[in-house]
Amino acid sequence: MTTTTTRRGDLRLRPPRNPVDPRAVGWWRTTLALLFGVPFAALVALGLLIPPARAWFLLPAALVAVVGVPLVLALPRWWYRVHRWEVTDAAVYTRSGYFWQEWRVAPMSRIQTVDTQRGPLEQRFGLATVTVTTASAKGAVKIEGLDHRVATELAERLTATTRATPGDAT
Repeated sequence: MTTTTTRRGDLRLRPPRNPVDPRAVGWWRTTLALLFGVPFAALVALGLLIPPARAWFLLPAALVAVVGVPLVLALPRWWYRVHRWEVTDAAVYTRSGYFWQEWRVAPMSRIQTVDTQRGPLEQRFGLATVTVTTASAKGAVKIEGLDHRVATELAERLTATTRATPGDAT
């Protein structure tokens, strides 16, 4: 985990330095495969079980496959290239998205809670998500695809840093 020490008042918008864990590609790929695979399997099964309506089920199944396979193969690698995060003494920085890019900066003085989450697939891949809730109308800052040990250390560091940072998180 690479972090940069900056002066407390230095909150400039800049690209975060750290990529997510490379295992996030497999996690995202599995999530997308399930998203497209379950409807595909259901449509194929119905098409095989109901012969008079076979075309009504197999044509949509083919469409799901034609759309789903390229997305499952391409999107996770693309996401890996653009998702970045970084924590400094002053703020939490995140960047996601390619066409619709979102860059977020959450000053330490605005952080209210820090949570970690590990769903079943994240656990399988040894990953976790850190959610930093701030006093912002935009909502929480999420850092997905972190190694679970890095996520635990990050949550502990953020908790200690925000506790020591003056401000009322509003």
